[in-house]
Amino acid sequence: MAKRSYTKTLMREQAAEIRSHNFEEVALGYSLEEGQQEAARCLQCKQAPCITKCPVMIDIPSFIKAIEENEMGQAQKILSRYTNLPAICGRVCPQEKQCELACRLGRSKKFEPVAIGKLERLVADWALEQPFEVNRSSADKGRVAIVGSGPSGLTTAGDLAKLGYDVTIYEALHEPGGVLTYGIPEFRLPKKIVKKEIDRIVGQGVKIETNVVVGKTITMEEIMDNYDACYLSVGAGAPKFQGIEGTSLSGVYSSSEYLTRVNLMHGYQFPTYDTPIKKVKNVVVIGGGNVAMDAARSARRLGAENVSIIYRRSLEELPARVEEYHHSVEEGIDYHWLSNPIEYLGDDQGNLKAVKCIRMELGDPDDSGRRRPVSVPNSEFIIEANTAIEAIGQGANKVLLDTFPKVALNQWGYIDADEETCATSIPGIFAGGDIVTGAATVILAMGAGKIAANQIDHYIQMKKQESEVTR
Repeated sequence: MAKRSYTKTLMREQAAEIRSHNFEEVALGYSLEEGQQEAARCLQCKQAPCITKCPVMIDIPSFIKAIEENEMGQAQKILSRYTNLPAICGRVCPQEKQCELACRLGRSKKFEPVAIGKLERLVADWALEQPFEVNRSSADKGRVAIVGSGPSGLTTAGDLAKLGYDVTIYEALHEPGGVLTYGIPEFRLPKKIVKKEIDRIVGQGVKIETNVVVGKTITMEEIMDNYDACYLSVGAGAPKFQGIEGTSLSGVYSSSEYLTRVNLMHGYQFPTYDTPIKKVKNVVVIGGGNVAMDAARSARRLGAENVSIIYRRSLEELPARVEEYHHSVEEGIDYHWLSNPIEYLGDDQGNLKAVKCIRMELGDPDDSGRRRPVSVPNSEFIIEANTAIEAIGQGANKVLLDTFPKVALNQWGYIDADEETCATSIPGIFAGGDIVTGAATVILAMGAGKIAANQIDHYIQMKKQESEVTR
């Protein structure tokens, strides 16, 4: 056996000086040979901690072993038992905080963990190039409605279709995919990949109706009358602002609006698509998560000369993926650490011209366990900016919640659903993903979707048994 490499097999990428001017995918993927080289690093643990750290409990050692043995079909079969969106997860899931963090190889001081996410992407991309065999179930076990076609809703739909249910997804926008389509940029998650993954779920018999705003186009009462159960997975896409002076100036955006215009509405392909995006010289982005990275890196690709991220904590507290941070630095994104905007400054025409900020220092820990940022008196400074993008989180979808007051909410305004069953306060109505947890990761939303599918199946079958007993 060849000596096990200390480090991960590198994945080829577009050079920073080239990719910062286009929206093509940054990471180019493993070749089969590179994947086999990386797969050979896996220790094949019998009690694999990587599995328990995966929100959808993929049998990671088994699919990696299949790659090593050049059994790509077998690797794909293993993945498909656990996930409906492997090509997406392989690209955007924070493996470094989940399965790879638990990797026993990586827990030694000498070795890096196995590149589990990159290997998942390898198998998934291979599978997407193969003929798709449709194995539809009879769809006679019951009817289920799903509200929202993001990663949680798609996961639930795919799993329920495999179990034999007639599933319809209602999507408010004109394209399915939720945050996968409107939120994550092309250079990180190509839309053709999202479309192929969704097409495979549709191929299992799932129906998707777009341009349907539940609460307006159709009511929840109508859904409850016509379906045996319903899963609410509308996400948390409502924009949030700090509310500082000058927020109404032209040039101040929420990350939701900015990224939706760029991604879903193809603003990055203007004028081929009729969605103009104002090209400016100076852009600032407020926030430190993956959404902030996506907005800043998109602005750079749209032609901004100076792009800065303002983050009120330090690099050590940055919540964004390490990979995304490094990519942003390579692409010329600047950082103002321990800083926070306190006012947007405009010109006589109401256009943004600068952002007034203040220095911060870290005080005592807050409820999240992170040290709370505290303003430093008399430390104000100015950053020139024609566009400011606030990426400080999103709120719950009020269109649905305001028209469906029966469902109980928690103290933060999200749907109150049981963590272990996804059950809400209304029998037959389940909920999961960001509408329950607040903005989180794709894979956590998928994990909730898998729980919901199993619980919906159990609920409907129990109702049928009770009905037969009372006849």
